[in-house]
Parts: sequence; C-alpha cells; structure tokens
Amino acid sequence: MLYFSNLHRKHVVTGDGIEVGRLDDLVLLISSTQPKITKLLVDLNYGKKIFIPINHLIKINNEIIIEKNFVNVDILANEIFVLRNILDKQIIDLSGEKIVRVNDVAIQVKDNNNFYLTGVDIGFLGILRRLGLENFALKIFYFFGIKIKPHFLPWSDIQPLELTRGQVIINKKEEKLAKIRPEDLADYLEKTNIENAKKILDMLDEKKAIEVVSDLNLSYQSNLLRRLKLEEAVKFIKYIEPDEAVDILLTLREKRRQQIINLLPPEKKKEIVHLLNLSSSPIGELATTEFLTVKPETTVNDVIKLIKKEAVDFAFLTTIYVVDESNKLVGVFNLHELLLQEPLTPVYKFMIQNLIVTHLNTAKEIVLKKMLKYNIQIIPIVDDNNHILGVVTIDDLSEFILKKIL
Repeated sequence: MLYFSNLHRKHVVTGDGIEVGRLDDLVLLISSTQPKITKLLVDLNYGKKIFIPINHLIKINNEIIIEKNFVNVDILANEIFVLRNILDKQIIDLSGEKIVRVNDVAIQVKDNNNFYLTGVDIGFLGILRRLGLENFALKIFYFFGIKIKPHFLPWSDIQPLELTRGQVIINKKEEKLAKIRPEDLADYLEKTNIENAKKILDMLDEKKAIEVVSDLNLSYQSNLLRRLKLEEAVKFIKYIEPDEAVDILLTLREKRRQQIINLLPPEKKKEIVHLLNLSSSPIGELATTEFLTVKPETTVNDVIKLIKKEAVDFAFLTTIYVVDESNKLVGVFNLHELLLQEPLTPVYKFMIQNLIVTHLNTAKEIVLKKMLKYNIQIIPIVDDNNHILGVVTIDDLSEFILKKIL
C-alpha cells in the first residue's frame, strides 16, 4: 500500500531519464466505493503546473517514471485533489461515530496498474510519515517495546466534509451520523457550505436535525433558513427555543419572517410575536466599542503586545475576537486560553469558531437569556454580514436586570 506522503514532491522523470518536475498533487474521480486516481499534477521545474493522465505512468520507485510522450490535459468537473480537498480536512468517521482529521491518504494499486484511494490514516503515524520521521519513530518505539500502527479508515466508513463542486457523497452507513453529538456535528457543518449542510441534515431524523440546527451559530442559522423551503424553515423555528428563534427571525427579510410566523402553531406564534415586539427596545444603546480583533494567523505574542498597546483604558476585557480578511467574525478566545498557549502559536489553532452573537435590534430580554444560557459575560453585536459592531457585557445589562427584579 502506498501513502500520498510517500509520493508527494517525488521527482517525475520520463522513461529516458529526463526530469519533468515534482509531484504536487493527485487527481481523483469521485466514487462512493473507491475513488480512482486519474491524473498527476506535476510542478514543472520552471514553476508551471500540468496535469498528466495516470495511464502515462510507467512505475514508481525512488522516482515517478512516466512515458516520454506524455500529454497535458485539463481537470474535469467531477474530479478533486488529494492534497487540496482531502488531506488535513475534517471527515466524519461513520464507524467510530466521531469527527476526525485526515493525516495521510492510502493508495492501492490494482489490476492493469490502476490506482485507487482506499482510505485515510487519521493516526499519529500519519503525521510522522508526512514529516519524514516514520522509520526513525518506529525504531524508537520498537526499542521501547511500543507497538504503533496506522489508524486506518476505509473510504466506505468516512464522510468527507466537502467534495467536488459542493457535492457530498452519501454512503451506506449514513445512519451512523445520528450517533455523533449535535454540537460536534454543528461545528462540522459550519465549515462546509449550505448545500452540503442541508444534505447532511436530511439524513438525520427530525429531532436530531433540530438539535444540530440549534447548536449552529446565528449567522449560519440565518443563512440556512434563507435557503430552506418554507415548510422546512417553519419546522425548525417551531422546535427552537423562542428567544433563539426570534434572534434568527430578526436576521431575515420582513416578508420571509412573516411567512414563517404565519405558519407557526398558535401558541408558538403568540410567543414569537411577543418577543419580536420587545425588539423595539434594542440592545444597541448599551453597546460599547471597547473590544479587540485580530486575524487568524496572529501569534499569541502579538496578541499580548496588542492588548498592552490598545486596551490600557478599557474598563473590561476578557475576550478577543478573530476576524478574516473581510473583517467577518470567525472566532473568539478568552485571556485564560491565550495565556495557556506557546508564544508563537497562531490564534486559529485554539480559537472557538462556534460563536454566540446578537444583533442591534435584538431585545434586551433575549440577549440576557442568551448570556445566562451560555454562561458568558460578554456578547458581540454583529450586522447581517457578520461584521462586529460592538459588544455588550453583563455589567451593561445590570440596570435592566435590577428593573426586572424590582
């Protein structure tokens, strides 16, 4: 059995010894049984990359040897890459009922020199192999009497996060999805596109699907509801907690919001309408702009320097927010978590991606309920594009809480 890490960056030469370049990636034709390798992506010595059909491959030893009359072709719509689309990506392990990470990809040679992807290595040995330390590590483990082997998952037992052009391949063990924890599955879905999320939710029973949707962040819930059929959107709103349902509804256009509300059961509709009316008392008036944002690649060291420089006059700072290149909110971490990390660790490695947020027109009651429910002291206010506008702390709500008590 071959592993992708054994092939990656190997020299590609023709049968008569002329070097073409190095192997950059492998191209797969997607299949629910075993994806077939169709092309080599070769990085030429002068920087250009070309696709060479696998049938031009002669053999693999210390080098990858191809026919001297090889041709350059294009990638097809139903083909994906090993390195770009599978390696280091999250997958659903349907046999183990959990979400894991791909550390290496296993390749098998069958009849007539056909190459197939047979599965993935999700174990520690896969990481060592990619670092070029496998043989050394095995000798060390053997010396100490430790047995270690690849943690291999066959293709039939995994569900890739995203495949070619947004399509998800469904296999025979889809019922195993139901045993994965809702919060884990929600975190997984937030990393894929809405179409993939819909397909995976369709595989779950109604109760489990509702639990997963409830655990999605507000922005993703809103995007999902916009894409669902009206009756599906009503079903989800019907079973979500009223305060959370209102927060989602407030992100929708008024026409869409009203369509959903009109189809809700009378009791649920009455509760939702009541909470929506409270939104005339928005949280925006309590917001503060005393917050810090960093990019995902910012190191712990640089965050600490930023805090010392920018937060000297802040009345309250427990949380740092992470934004992408377009300033969309993508993560959050607290000071305790920050101080536990090594100085050169980038924040994307430990930030929390499943954020709890609110909107300017959200009622104070709803914001307070949300903060108490998730045991947080501060909540960011975002616009419809998930740009952070300000933050509200539990202290900012103290006057409102006292009025409620008294």
